Amino acid sequence: MIDGFTANVIGILGSILIVAAYAYNVYAKSVNAFVYNGTNLLGALLLTLSLLVHFNLASLLLEIVWIIIAVGGLVKASRDRARQAS
Repeated sequence: MIDGFTANVIGILGSILIVAAYAYNVYAKSVNAFVYNGTNLLGALLLTLSLLVHFNLASLLLEIVWIIIAVGGLVKASRDRARQAS
């Protein structure tokens, strides 16, 4: 199991990734769906890992939803790419 300090560092990195993905979505001239959703997914996974040490049910549920949305976005991006290739 990871200690509290490491869990905090992991959670902060996850938060930074999610905020960076949002900034990328807002300010980029063209958004790559794989980068955007992948960054959100990684951030949510890191925050979830942190929440397993510093449990908060509301935050954990939010991260689970965030993971589901990010995975859905990656699936959609893959389908869109395959459709464009054919």
